[in-house]
This record gives sequence, structure tokens and C-alpha cells, in this order.
Amino acid sequence: MERFAELKKAVETVEIVDAHAHNIVALDSTFPFLNCFSEASGDALSDVPHTINFKRSLKEIAQLYGTSLSLHAVQESRQRFGLESSSAICFKAAKISVLLIDDGIELDKKLDIKWHESFVPTVGRILRVERVAEKILEKGSNGTTWTLGSFLEIFTEELKSVAYKVLAFKSIVAYRSGLAINTEVTEKEAEEGLSAVLSAGNPVRISNKSFIDYIFMHALKVAQSYDLPMQIHTGFGDKDLDLRLANPLHLRNLLEDKRFLKSRLVLLHASYPFSKEASYLASVYPQVYLDFGLAIPKLSFHGMISSVKELLELAPMNKVMFSTDGIAFAETFYLGAKKAREVVFSVLRDACVDGDLSIPEAVAAVKDLFAENAKQYYKLDISSKYSDVKPPLSSAFQEEELNGSLKDVTFVRIIWIDASGQHRCRVVPQQRFYSSVGKHGVGLTCACMGMSSTSDGPAVDTNLTASGEIRIVPDLSTKCRLPWAKQQEMVLADMFIEPGKIWEYCPREALRRVSKILKDEFDLVVNAGFENEFFLLKSVLRDGKEERAPFDRTSYCSTAAFDAASPILEEVFASLQSLNIIVEQLHAEAGKGQFEIALKYTDCSRAADGLIFTREVIRAVARKHGLLATFVPKYALDDIGSGSHVHISLSRNGENIFMASDGSSRYGMSKIGEAFMAGVLNHLPSILPFTAPLPNSYDRIQPNTWSGAYLCWGKENREAPLRAASPPGVAHGFVSNFEIKAFDGCANPYLGLASIITAGIDGLRRNLSLPEPVDGDPDILKENLQRLPASLAESVEALEKDTLFRDMIGEKLLIAIIGVRKAEVKYYSENKEAYKDLIYKY
Repeated sequence: MERFAELKKAVETVEIVDAHAHNIVALDSTFPFLNCFSEASGDALSDVPHTINFKRSLKEIAQLYGTSLSLHAVQESRQRFGLESSSAICFKAAKISVLLIDDGIELDKKLDIKWHESFVPTVGRILRVERVAEKILEKGSNGTTWTLGSFLEIFTEELKSVAYKVLAFKSIVAYRSGLAINTEVTEKEAEEGLSAVLSAGNPVRISNKSFIDYIFMHALKVAQSYDLPMQIHTGFGDKDLDLRLANPLHLRNLLEDKRFLKSRLVLLHASYPFSKEASYLASVYPQVYLDFGLAIPKLSFHGMISSVKELLELAPMNKVMFSTDGIAFAETFYLGAKKAREVVFSVLRDACVDGDLSIPEAVAAVKDLFAENAKQYYKLDISSKYSDVKPPLSSAFQEEELNGSLKDVTFVRIIWIDASGQHRCRVVPQQRFYSSVGKHGVGLTCACMGMSSTSDGPAVDTNLTASGEIRIVPDLSTKCRLPWAKQQEMVLADMFIEPGKIWEYCPREALRRVSKILKDEFDLVVNAGFENEFFLLKSVLRDGKEERAPFDRTSYCSTAAFDAASPILEEVFASLQSLNIIVEQLHAEAGKGQFEIALKYTDCSRAADGLIFTREVIRAVARKHGLLATFVPKYALDDIGSGSHVHISLSRNGENIFMASDGSSRYGMSKIGEAFMAGVLNHLPSILPFTAPLPNSYDRIQPNTWSGAYLCWGKENREAPLRAASPPGVAHGFVSNFEIKAFDGCANPYLGLASIITAGIDGLRRNLSLPEPVDGDPDILKENLQRLPASLAESVEALEKDTLFRDMIGEKLLIAIIGVRKAEVKYYSENKEAYKDLIYKY
């Protein structure tokens, strides 16, 4: 194998241009996961587990996710990772640098093209021409009867309007009437065909041969005029395709037609089982190119090799491209890329053995087949590399990592956040993590979720004791190198009571659970962006005792403060970049030695994960520079406090729907946005025990400190606890998100966000409305406003009276949280100076 080491390396490392794929669907889509392995539907799906493709592919996915070999285990892993993390795992493992999506397939809860940009550096669109035509016919023509002329006018206008925005057109004429396209079809025949299509009613499905041939040729003319390729489905596919009519040799009349000699045609799916025929066409017709997606990974390994060999028998290698034909599930993209690498290596290795190719020629062919041909053909200007892109957090464990780049890793930190918001970790040697712990986790006392900031034993009235054990199981999608200690890794963990059964006290699961309710009931996703305020403290000696003093004494947004802290902030920024956590801005805050780092918004689970890692980075980098970073709400009672303000927006299919769609809204937000925000405002006193969890938190939530002390909201009013925000780039008068100020750095972010979403769901269910906004200083208007709880004891009392959270968060978890909070109240009321030690814990 040493002879082919260079070829193998090229195959394994080349970044793929995926020249044809489809949308991914939401995790809770009704599209069956078995369709990850087959095009079958209905009763035929029951036979899928007996196919070679299923057995092989299931094994590949199980190995990728580090789970046991069963469909149930793989599906559970997908649920545990969540859609974004599992997609990140698959796309990173696939090494796909460009993704061209045909979004013309109607799938349940499919995600829009923009959503995919989180995982691949370059995403482009392929326009399915028949779907464009069908949508036009479904909309009607202002109540008038369609004629061929009126339809073609709108059809042409639609195609031209997107010609500069798409990278190719695509036709599924093979599905509808076959590839024997009648290039002499008359207008009269097309008009009669249009009538036949319309008489079938809505939804429109164009299958009349005369009409579909006519619009295909018309679309091909438009594509040719814009020098756009036309992808044509050939060979096998869904069951509604008559395979006898999908032989690409039927295209001969089209290829010989002088009108289309300058067209650029891509025959998809290796034209299987007509791969030889496709190879012949590519060899004799300059306008024909080939794509071997779908045949990989759907066939047996021998079948995949056979089809690729047949494509390359006659076709020039600069006219053959690869696509995953991935659809609905991120796993299909991974499987396509993985098997394609194996198949291409096998085919090119055999060509070298037979003397057809030299090793350098085979290496060049790898780059051409997987990337360069498609880049040139689709005119892609690719400047970004895969290493520059998300996934937001690191990929899952893979066996090859242990044998390669991870040999220098000594320890892995398994991190969880308890009910008091403290970061805790277990550390295991690398070898044990990869041999066992990565999959099975480590044991931990049930008391871990009953601990307060004052004691490492369970608080009374939490119903948690030293009896009983759970397992903290790593969420492998979050595993990453420690930027400040390159020989170590860290990973966030979920809590399981037994294998496969999540513990009801798990904070990450609480957030996932309420997020799923929001998605199921309203098809909404919460996005969150956190601001991190913290103090940098230096060690000083006073009267022979070590004390902590502010790093500097400059004012808000001081350039001098930023200069002084630049070495620290630059290292923090670089570390966060290495974790794919996006920093939007940073500055010196108003407190002495205080700074703020604002993170880009993302979906709430990922935002909470990113916040945890951000805190870890800031603390660690500060330690390296001899300083202590603390997120305590009120480090010094005579100075400003620190918050972890969170900005909340709502999206559906990747589109922000918190903002009003027109100027008719009272407040510049949608009805959905207003109802959600009203729910949060309505339950804000009960939310505080989750977002402001310590007595010290209420030393911060005071009037005239920009922390929000009264139960109200305002538009761009920083004295209101809820601020409707219109950042630069948003049209005047419109609101893109709202900020919650009563959220601090001692909060467990999973529990804090879960409480906010819970309240928002209640607002949506009851269609709540906001009261009038407060524009001035709420303290001046305090006679007419309700004061937010002035102490943790008051907010806990509000929570105990609010039945919503018991039902949504879970009764047992809520009892534990309240028990911990009451322990905090008791201890700090009896130990007035004890808050000063919080700087070492938060």
C-alpha cells in the first residue's frame, strides 16, 4: 500500500465540491429516517433494513456517532446531538467545501438554503425548472385563462429573474415523460398539453409530454443565453420514473439539434444502469458532462466501483464530477462523500495497477473528479477553505483521530453546569476517554444537581442526596481542544440515569425539551446572543494580606483600558475563533477593570454551549496573565455590576420572524414576537431565580444601573429589564430582537434560556399583548410600575406560585432549583461578607 500512499492521502484530504444535493429537514420532520438509506416509500420501506446499503450505511453512521450498531441507537444519538450538532458532525467528516442545492423537492419541514451556510463555506442554488412552471400555474393569472403565450411570458421572466442568482438549472423531464424529447413539438401541441395539465386541477403536476418537452427546450434556451448548465436527471431514481425512458441515449435528437450545440448538459446519477451509454455520450458530444451522485452510496460496493469504471471507460476525466445527492438527512451527505472517496481510490488504484495511469495522474484525477471540474464548470470562485467554516463546535470522536492527530492529547475534561450555575468537570486520560468514557460516560453522584455556591453537598429540600448515581455522557459534537492547553480537550456532557435514558434533572435536556415544544406547537426556533460582562482583578497585598483589586480604573469604552488589556483580549479572541465562537464586539465597560465581549446570536442550545466555553476561555486566559476574571453580578457593592444580557429572536426556517413584516405593527414587531415577549414580561419575576440565581444578583438589579429594576419594557430603553432592539441595518421603527437584562454570569444558561422559552410559549398560547412601552426612567414612574423582586427570596416566592414552570421545566428539577436557591438565601443572610468569595467560583 505504500506505493499508493500519495493517492490515498489525496482521496482522503480533498475538499469536495458537492455539485448536486437537496435540503435537510428538521429533526422532527415526518420524513422517515429509513429514507436515509433508500428511495423507497410506503410499505416498501419495511424491506429497507434487509438491503446491503442499509446494513453498510448504518454501520458507517454508528461509527461516526460512536454509538451501538442499531437503528434505534443511531436515531437516539441524532436526537441527543440535535439537528445542528449532528449536521456539523456529518459535514465536517465529509469535508464538503461547496454545496449546490436543488430545493425543488417539497419535503416536510425542509430547511432553507441559507440554513446550510452554517456548515459549508459556499452554498449555491440549482433551479428546478418544472417546479417553477408548476408554481406559476398554481398561482393563476389574475383570474384570466392561461394561454401558452401568457404562461411563457411569466415563465421566461421568472427564469431570467434568477439567472444571475443560481449556478445551474435542472430538469426532471426523465421522471415525467422520458428523455426522448421531441425537439419538433409544435405550439399547438404544447397548447393542448397545457390544457391537459390545467384540467387535472391543483396541485399542478406537469407530466404531459408535449408541454413538458416544450418548456424544457424553452428553459434550455434561457440557460444557454446565460451560459448556465442544465442538469438532467438520468438513470434510476424514484419509483415514478419509467427506467426504460431514462436511458440518456434518448437525448440524441436534442444533442444533435443545432439550436442547442452550445448548451451545457450534466447527466446526473451516473445514468445508472446506463453508465456505459452516458460515458459514450460524454466522449462524443462536447456539451455533455457526467455526475456520479446517487449511484454512490446506494449500490453495493462492487456496483459503485463498476458504475464509476464504466463512466471513465470513454468519458474524458475532465468532464466527470461528483455529488452526494444528499437529501433530508445530513448523514446522506456524509455517506455519499465517504463511499465516493473509497470508490474513487479503488478505481484509480486499479487503473494504476493496470498501467492506465501513473500515480501523479491519478492524484490529479482525484482533484478533478471531486473539485476542480465542478469549480470550472459551475464557474465557482472559491476563496474560502473548509477549515475556515463552522461547525460551531468541534466534531464527534472518530477512530482515526485517536490513531492520528490526537496522540498528543493527555486529558479530556468532561464539563457540566450545576443548578447553582457553577462549571464543574471530571478529567479522564485520553486513552480511557476514547476506549470507553466517550461512549459510556463516567459516574457521578445524584447530589451534583443539589449543590449550592456555598457547599459541595446537597442542599436540604432538593430531594437529592448522597444516595444514587447518574452518568455524565459526553456530547461528542462539542468536543474540542483547549486553546490554552493544547494537550487537553474539553467536552460538554448530558446526564443519564441509565444507558439511553436521560436524567430528568439534566439542564441541557430541559432546554432541548422546551425548545421542542416551541418547535412542535409553533414551528419556531429561539436564537440567542449573549453579552459577557466581567471584571479583571489583580492580586495586591494590603496589611500583609492578599486582596483582589481592579485591573484598571478607566471609564466606559476607554481606549486606554483596551490598550492595557489588548494582550488578554486578543488571546481570548483568538481562542474563541479556534472554537468557532463568533465575537461581534468587545470594549471596556463602566466598572473599574470591567470589560464586555458580545457573541453572535445562534440557536439557543448552541448559544448556551458557546457561552460556557467563552467563560472557560476568559477565565483561563486571565489566569495565564496573572489575573482573575470573574462574572459575579456585583463584585464590589460600590461599583457597577456585571450581567450576561441575552438578546432573543425567533426564526422559522432560518428567517427572523420576530420583526414585523410591514409598518402596520404598533411596536415594529410581529404578532408572534409580541406574544412571546409579552409572555416573558408576564412571568419575569418567576424567571429571575433561573437568570439571577444568587442574592448577590439582586445587588445588581437596582434602579439607575441599566439592569432593569421594574416590571416593564421599552424600545431602546436600557433602564427597562426588557429592551426591544433595532440594531444598525434594521429598517427604522422595526424591532429585530429583545434584550433581557436580568440575566447574569452566575446563571446556568440552559436553565435560564429554558425558563425564557417556557414563558414565551405561554405568551404564544394565550396570545398575550404587551402593555405600553416605558420610554423614560422607570424609577421616576415607579408609582405606576411594579418593582421586580428586590431579593432572591422574593423571586423564589414568585416562582413557587407560578405553576407554569412546574409543568414545563419538570417538577423534580424545579424542586431541586428552589431548594438550592433557598440554601443560598439562608447562607448569605447569615454571612454578610461571604459574597466576596464568589469571585473564585464564578
